[in-house]
Amino acid sequence: MDSTLNVSEIFFSIQGESTCAGLPSIFIRLAGCNLSCSWCDTEYARESGEGKELTLDEIMSEIGKFPCRLVEVTGGEPLQQEGTIKLLERLLASGYEVLLETNGAIDLRPVNREVRKIIDIKCPSSGHENSFLMENLDTITEKDEVKFVIADRNDYDFAKGSVEKHLKGKRSPILFSPVSPDMNPQELARWILRDGLTVRLQLQLHRLIWGEARGV
Repeated sequence: MDSTLNVSEIFFSIQGESTCAGLPSIFIRLAGCNLSCSWCDTEYARESGEGKELTLDEIMSEIGKFPCRLVEVTGGEPLQQEGTIKLLERLLASGYEVLLETNGAIDLRPVNREVRKIIDIKCPSSGHENSFLMENLDTITEKDEVKFVIADRNDYDFAKGSVEKHLKGKRSPILFSPVSPDMNPQELARWILRDGLTVRLQLQLHRLIWGEARGV
């Protein structure tokens, strides 16, 4: 029997985050999350029951309608659903370049190393600063990316400390993303420059293009 997944939405848009920002991308947003971050910008995907059950065949058929070979599996928290690993394998086998957006609170060892993981280490303002599984650090490769969403100075200090303590020597891109509208990007940029951090300031490009519209 084909696996099913609870899907919030599937759409084709411009990638707004990660080092792929600006590229056309297919998004598979799965429903349900194991966290409830205070600044979550996709609350509609937080509850599992708010999605639609689709088989892997149905998902593959839907994404095949778009002229694109880059696909991101996001959420919610995608790895909360057992069928997500099978979906990732199916996408790879079909020749897609695959991104996985995950909060790092679930074991990443089952994820194929060919998948580019974008791992969100939660800062204090999220309400889940202790949710990250430290053993997931061992799964990070050069192609993966680590993201910190920053709402205030306390978050920045937490992110800076995490980089210096846990990510030193790793060659994965590190992203500092300001919470909109709480964190002024100019102020965050000044802190990064003052401290000489080798991190990438990441603005949400999709919000600059589409505003708060959903599914674009």
